[in-house]
Amino acid sequence: YSTHYLDKQHPAHEQSEVDEAGTLTERVFKSKEMLLINLHERDDLAPYERMLFNTWGNQIQTLCLLPLMSGDTMLGVLKLAQCEEKVFTTTNLNLLRQIAERVAIAVDNALAYQEIHRLKERLVDENLALTEQLNNVDSEFGEIIGRSEAMYSVLKQVEMVAQSDSTVLILGETGTGKELIARAIHNLSGRNNRRMVKMNCAAMPAGLLESDLFGHERGAFTGASAQRIGRFELADKSSLFLDEVGDMPLELQPKLLRVLQEQEFERLGSNKIIQTDVRLIAATNRDLKKMVADREFRSDLYYRLNVFPIHLPPLRERPEDIPLLAKAFTFKIARRLGRNIDSIPAETLRILSNMEWPGNVRELENVIERAVLLTRGNVLQLSLPDIALPEPETPPAATVVAQEGEDEYQLIVRVLKETNGVVAGPKGAAQRLGLKRTTLLSRMKRLGIDKSALI
Repeated sequence: YSTHYLDKQHPAHEQSEVDEAGTLTERVFKSKEMLLINLHERDDLAPYERMLFNTWGNQIQTLCLLPLMSGDTMLGVLKLAQCEEKVFTTTNLNLLRQIAERVAIAVDNALAYQEIHRLKERLVDENLALTEQLNNVDSEFGEIIGRSEAMYSVLKQVEMVAQSDSTVLILGETGTGKELIARAIHNLSGRNNRRMVKMNCAAMPAGLLESDLFGHERGAFTGASAQRIGRFELADKSSLFLDEVGDMPLELQPKLLRVLQEQEFERLGSNKIIQTDVRLIAATNRDLKKMVADREFRSDLYYRLNVFPIHLPPLRERPEDIPLLAKAFTFKIARRLGRNIDSIPAETLRILSNMEWPGNVRELENVIERAVLLTRGNVLQLSLPDIALPEPETPPAATVVAQEGEDEYQLIVRVLKETNGVVAGPKGAAQRLGLKRTTLLSRMKRLGIDKSALI
């Protein structure tokens, strides 16, 4: 682009694009060196340069062209013309070089500002588009965010089954949002005037799990100092969400099956039959079919639960939903923490969308929360953590098997006694049971086994 100043104040021509091919300007642009020439012979000049000199009345005698450099990058050429010969002295040229350096800095800053302004406008447009998509998410599905085909299929299934009282089994990896789907089913059902009751089957020992589900009478067992109402009673005329149902102990599964079949149960320590009207929604991240084949889960209970299965896709199978989720989490967490963050760089969203997310939506939310905490300013600053997980251990081969009539609790207790309470190591209980150390500790916690009491 070229702008010409004839009277030192106003441009003779508007800024316009010109063809500098074959001109003195191109020579300086390529050489990156200053050029000083006397213009006695103008026939060798390019057509554009001859036209320019004609505009100035053929009075130009001397021309000085200085490169405008930013580091090693050429930004342009500063041309100075004089109507007298030999006007550019050594002193003048040194001064002109200094002026050219400052002009180059100004041009570089102007170009940088122009690029920042362009990127900011693009960012605003992208965030407006994301906000519009977020605002279009159906409110009837609560906090569920997604516009992918996979999530559309899930939500269609939710709509189909919500108005019935059929049992629903939600299947999906950890962190995919199974509880949100359960809540959406309840909210769209005719039972939404009462609160959904929820329970995590993996979060408590087997002994307490039965009491928590069905309740107990005073004196039913040691420590039962008062009557307790169970979750099935609390969920009467409502919905009961059983999370991690695949971790329910085998000995408790027949009682759950009876409630599903007969809609009745007894509290622990009582023979009184209690009728209940409960819609059951169950969820698990385990392969129940394989557990049935391995006799770790009752087949009759599986078929009773598997009336209407809904498979939740992992986050890696719906990457188009990640920008929406990231933006929603950013705004929610920023609001909770009192931060003002109103945009996410497009490159950040691209990187997030290409990650595997083994922990799914929950992992994404945790990464966003960390980013919000570390952000200074109103643009999310994300330093991606190393989320690559180590390869899973191959569990050792079991060296002991359950004896006839021995359940899981009794087997673990027996092996712990034989190993004097040692869990890890080549001679530990985990090795003998063919389990990883963390798996055995998790099962001991679930079954209420205290190894210190066995030694």
